[in-house]
Amino acid sequence: MTESRRRKIFTWHIHGSYLFYLSQGNYDIYIPVNGKKNEGYYGRGLTFPFGANVIEVDISELHRHHFDLILYQTDKNYLVDQFDVLSDEQRKLPRVFLKHDAPPGFDKKLVVEDPEVLVIHVTDFNRIMWDNNGLETRVIMHGVTDHGYLWNGMINKGIVVINNLTPRGRMLGADLFSIYRESLPIDIVGMGTEDLGGKEVLHPYLPAFIANYRFFLNPIRYSSFPLSLCEAMMAGLPVVALATTELPMIIKDGINGFLHNDPAYLADKMRLLLNDYDTAKELSLNSRKTALKEFGIERFINDWTNVFDEVSSKKPADLKSY
Repeated sequence: MTESRRRKIFTWHIHGSYLFYLSQGNYDIYIPVNGKKNEGYYGRGLTFPFGANVIEVDISELHRHHFDLILYQTDKNYLVDQFDVLSDEQRKLPRVFLKHDAPPGFDKKLVVEDPEVLVIHVTDFNRIMWDNNGLETRVIMHGVTDHGYLWNGMINKGIVVINNLTPRGRMLGADLFSIYRESLPIDIVGMGTEDLGGKEVLHPYLPAFIANYRFFLNPIRYSSFPLSLCEAMMAGLPVVALATTELPMIIKDGINGFLHNDPAYLADKMRLLLNDYDTAKELSLNSRKTALKEFGIERFINDWTNVFDEVSSKKPADLKSY
């Protein structure tokens, strides 16, 4: 590819915040729209401040476009959507499958079996837990934009950021959240949290909003690594979380937050943060330091740019499994 031509990536609008961070790179991202505005076909929407490089294409016009690469983000994208909206020629383009989630079980296989498709996981935990069918896999850990060190902790409460917590139940820690709220001051924000006294805070305003809280509580038992946690740490919030999935690789107990699988231990540490501002401040600074090291947007975009360049430039036989 010459320096003058930007790569053209086709994908679906699945996770808005992830798409926003992905769009910070020096390439163009094309997303489909239809009249139904169903999952993947929302278009740019109004929630995220996408730049001009996120381009809507009506599904009726897709066949006329040339892309350099197809990026799948869900099983449905791969099993259904590509056959509904892409041409035969477009489906033969270089392809990447981004798996956002951890598997719902220990014997779960990816739906992708084609060795010409490169699989990207967002954590090492996810990669090792999925049965990857012997395909080539990479890990690109999250990256988020840096709005500066925002934490002040003047609201002497914890904050939880989870969308639709009640219907998502125990896996996302709905029961733990309810138990903790009985004895600790904890607020929640996110879509569909009105039943819990919460509200939605639009993504551009979320870092500054949560930075007023003393700590960030992540009651999730099992999921992928939450982007909201990365954003909270970048803003400087100490984190209190269960020691599950990828979190022990990032959260160090007593250093940048508190991590344990004993709910009573975590409750005691939340009380410590509420009662001891100096300790909260120390953990806050370390949380921010960790985020700058682990979640920098420059590293994230560089990782993705390298993948796009590599996959787009390789012939199918060059992609080898292991």
